[in-house]
Amino acid sequence: MYCYDEYDQKMLEERVTQFRDQVRRRLANELTETEFLPLRLQNGLYMQVHGYMMRIAVPYGLISSKQMRMIAQIARQYDRGYGHFTTRQNIQFNWLSLEDTPDILADLASVQMHAIQTSGNCIRNITSDELAGVARDEVVDPRPYAEILRQWSTFHPEFAYLPRKFKIAVSGAQQDRAAIQAHDIGLSVTKNTKGEIGFRVFVGGGLGRTPIVGSEICEFVPWQHILTYAESILRIYNQFGRRDNKFKARIKILVKALGIDEFRRLVEEDWADNKDGPGTLTYEEVERVSSFFTNPDYEKLTDHDSKLNEFKADNRHFSNWMLRNVKSHRVPGYAIVVLSLKKPGNAPGDATDAQMDAIADLADRYAFGEMRITHQQNIVFADVKQSDLIDLWQALTQLELATPNVGLLTDIISCPGAEFCTLANARSIPLSKLIAERFDQIDFQHDIGDITLNISGCMNACGQNHIGNIGITGVEKKNHEEWYQIAIGGAEGNDCSMGKILGPAFKFYQVPEAIDRILQVYLRERIDEGERFIETVRRIGHKPFKDHVYASEFEDVSVDENEVDDNTVVPAQYAIPFYSPRF
Repeated sequence: MYCYDEYDQKMLEERVTQFRDQVRRRLANELTETEFLPLRLQNGLYMQVHGYMMRIAVPYGLISSKQMRMIAQIARQYDRGYGHFTTRQNIQFNWLSLEDTPDILADLASVQMHAIQTSGNCIRNITSDELAGVARDEVVDPRPYAEILRQWSTFHPEFAYLPRKFKIAVSGAQQDRAAIQAHDIGLSVTKNTKGEIGFRVFVGGGLGRTPIVGSEICEFVPWQHILTYAESILRIYNQFGRRDNKFKARIKILVKALGIDEFRRLVEEDWADNKDGPGTLTYEEVERVSSFFTNPDYEKLTDHDSKLNEFKADNRHFSNWMLRNVKSHRVPGYAIVVLSLKKPGNAPGDATDAQMDAIADLADRYAFGEMRITHQQNIVFADVKQSDLIDLWQALTQLELATPNVGLLTDIISCPGAEFCTLANARSIPLSKLIAERFDQIDFQHDIGDITLNISGCMNACGQNHIGNIGITGVEKKNHEEWYQIAIGGAEGNDCSMGKILGPAFKFYQVPEAIDRILQVYLRERIDEGERFIETVRRIGHKPFKDHVYASEFEDVSVDENEVDDNTVVPAQYAIPFYSPRF
């Protein structure tokens, strides 16, 4: 993975010194909160429900065991003993005091980490395929280009104050695993018929209040010119993007207003004048960055391990884990392992300091000291010997990180929701727990098969609800009750689509029943067990689902958690408390 040079390190250390003085002035009331706001946001620091939240950047999701141990130390020393892995492949802490934040940034800088550009109207953390470099369907390893984009975008003076935040994702495989069409710029690294490397470029995708699938703006940009082409896109956005209304300020609104053909014309016109400018990449620079992403010291192995096969045949739990959490590796004798942070009953994406320390130790032992954070809020060990899978599974089972549900119904993506975020309309984590516990039976999940369920507590869609096969959005509160819209038909990947709302919203305790009814239609209507949920939705449309979901009344169970005491009788299926293990 990329290692900082002396200039990178000096930049971070000077940034920490600068922010330490800014915090000192704020605490001394030499800066008002209004004056301090843009300064803290430039360092990934938000004011949330319970205090300050810091979002730590993990470029393209790649993190070392040393860095993971530092994250665990921060969780232990400054937070409440846990961290939250996000859909942007980052890490968040939710319980920080302002006084501690300069020390946290200093600790991060000591392991080449920071919180720069995890907030604000700038280019955010570059995300990528969590299987980069090891996937069998990979065409070009996207990591060197993701790192080049990171270096180019960090502190870019022209794009530090864009009309709105800006997100870029990069994929280099036949199958898109980075949701590139749901980003402001989506890049697919590919090869043309001559074997030359270039980029298929999408623009104007995004979620939030106006979910839009990105449009192809250029089929093939040669690798030498990807930075100058991206600069031209951003320059047009910076010039014409709306600044009068933040809800209409994203590039997707501009692309939609102009139309992709006119937007392309403007970009191509700008690019013609800047194509061969200072941002033009050289072979030497790409090789320099690529040298940080060399293969680990693989052994010469085969894919046939008799002990592994025997154990799998004799142990159903291990067999299920192999089926869902272990993926094929491009190198014989190795496997890709997904650590599930979605054990039913736990908050999706959360890990304790003890778990993070243990994950770092296991990475050193089994995965060359490296991990990847996925945008599905799980963790990947990319290079595990097949002969180590049994021992690794046993260790992960003890850590509650071996739930065999990757890609299944309880592998829920969820934002922190109203319990932590000041923008949210409704709670996300308690709802995710309610759903996971309702459908925890593993045989039922396997029968349903591949499906994604994403939850966001508001229209900002941090839980990526629009591209979930089932997407849930907290919309508002009425009479102190939370309400949720349910959409179906969303999907990421090569055939990206945005979900369509089924109908009227549901109360908190009605959502699991609504999902159950949706699944009943799927099981009834699917052609066979091989037809996935999203395929059935696209084949039969939304109407059969809507008709069944709203065919009969829902049990009207309304429980105010603040009024529940030992004498309150609550139906067992609804008896889930307000999420509070860390309050």
